[in-house]
Amino acid sequence: MMNPVLALVLQVINIYEWIVIATVIVSWLVAFNVVNMSNQFMRQATYVLAQLTEPLLRPIRNAMPNLGGIDLSPIVLLVGLWFVRYSLVWAFGRY
Repeated sequence: MMNPVLALVLQVINIYEWIVIATVIVSWLVAFNVVNMSNQFMRQATYVLAQLTEPLLRPIRNAMPNLGGIDLSPIVLLVGLWFVRYSLVWAFGRY
C-alpha cells in the first residue's frame, strides 16, 4: 500500500510535468506562428501556463549560461522533478 500523502504529492508532480510540457509546446507553436496570439483563448492559455511555470523556470534560466535562442530550462526542470519523484518513492519505500 502506498502512503496517501505520497500518492498525492506524486500526482501533483505528474500534473506539473504535463504543464511544463504544454508550456514548451505552446511556446513552439507561438514561435512558429502556428497559433494566433490575437485569439483571446490562446492569449489566456499562454498567460496561465506562464504563471504556473515561470516561478520555477526563472531561477533555472538565471543560473544557466546564455545559449542564444535555445532554452534548456524546461529540460532541467523536468529532470529535477523526476529526481524529486524518484527520491520520494525511494525514501517512503524504505518505511
